[in-house]
Amino acid sequence: MKTITTTQALEEFCTQAAQFDYVTVDTEFLRERTYYSKLCLIQLAMPGEDDSTGCIVDPLEPGLSLEPLYALFRDTSVVKVFHAARQDLEIFYVDAEVFPEPLFDTQVAAMVCGFGEQVGYETLVRRIAKQPLDKTSRFTDWSRRPLTDAQMKYALADVTHLRDVYEFLAEKLEETGRSRWVREELTVLTSPETYIIPPMDAWRRVKTRTNSPKFLAVVRELAAFREIYAQERNVPRNRVFKDDALIELASNKPKTQEELGRSRLLLREGRRGDVADGILQAVQRGVECPQQDMPKPDRSRDKLQVNPALADLLRVLLKAKTESAGVAAKLIAPAADLDAIAAGLRDVPALNGWRREVFGEDALRLCEGKIALAAEGANVRIVNLDA
Repeated sequence: MKTITTTQALEEFCTQAAQFDYVTVDTEFLRERTYYSKLCLIQLAMPGEDDSTGCIVDPLEPGLSLEPLYALFRDTSVVKVFHAARQDLEIFYVDAEVFPEPLFDTQVAAMVCGFGEQVGYETLVRRIAKQPLDKTSRFTDWSRRPLTDAQMKYALADVTHLRDVYEFLAEKLEETGRSRWVREELTVLTSPETYIIPPMDAWRRVKTRTNSPKFLAVVRELAAFREIYAQERNVPRNRVFKDDALIELASNKPKTQEELGRSRLLLREGRRGDVADGILQAVQRGVECPQQDMPKPDRSRDKLQVNPALADLLRVLLKAKTESAGVAAKLIAPAADLDAIAAGLRDVPALNGWRREVFGEDALRLCEGKIALAAEGANVRIVNLDA
């Protein structure tokens, strides 16, 4: 089992990997005690039949630079294969503002190929590679050294079996002409906006029971303060204060340390020092926010006149089309999007790109009364009414 601890060794491996069509990649990281993920391990594997073409890179080794790996990521002649790549890509983007290109995500590909919604790696390995996975090291603290042989074997298996999964799915996509579908899906993963959270937009992730602009103005300021504080000190945002405490603070709008101390949900650390000062200042900014600058929540769907019968028919159509195509239904359209289509909205993802091919065209025809649905045994058949 090859472990890389120097920049030169990593460069030699990446130079060799650049001679192949693809390389599989995975990471192990910790995030429980930090805002940004702490990269603890990188696993890489070139095409091959055993562990000999794989390696484990130790990014915690002093003096090791990841630039040879990033050069490989920029090499467009080599496909970089991940499973459920989002968190891995965030690590590399935050560290070096680099995305692997071209990228292949086996979780996305598996959904397109009919393996269900957000299918796990273990399931794919079992069903495609016909191999079991030893998950005993799943909850390892990957920052601790030295790693045991069992831990390294577990980590390497995440990229060696991935080769079989990738080759199977890539071939299936080519056979079905769906490679473009996966490429469309992956554009979100390789967009910087996916990983950058502007502090003044952090409030949108907080679930509230009211859309009052005055209330949301305070929520926005509190969420922005928390995001900035957490980013600057690299601590989890919930360690600053949790969402339930944020909502309580926005409701009570404390003006003094004494009022802040009456909070039931704010942790002790939040009632003093920099956090307490920041909370009081954020509340004041929110309270004093001019009306024209208050948050304006998206209410475009609040008063939609949904045709419930049409929405139900769209659900039946979606089930029939996705079963026929072998694609996960939620990958095409969640229930809220079906309701939006039934209410007359057309700026919906299900009506664009490859989703339009699979479902959108017939969905529009159903809304326009150009097709009907008929039961045929256990199946649903589309009946053209154009004639």
